[in-house]
Amino acid sequence: MQLTEYRVVETSTVTDESLTRILNHETKQGWVYDGMTFVPNEASKRPRMAFVIFTRVVEVADDADRPTSP
Repeated sequence: MQLTEYRVVETSTVTDESLTRILNHETKQGWVYDGMTFVPNEASKRPRMAFVIFTRVVEVADDADRPTSP
């Protein structure tokens, strides 16, 4: 059976360099980019922080294959 796993990477350094580093690092680990959410900063136009979301599909054993508890 296939299951989708999610990974959220939080960063308070919201620059093109830091976001590029996160994207490249996580995709090399097999994660697929799914989206990005920014937290606004009222004192500046630059966001205060960002959450970068990744997914990947993994194989897991079916429940029928697992032993049951007595």
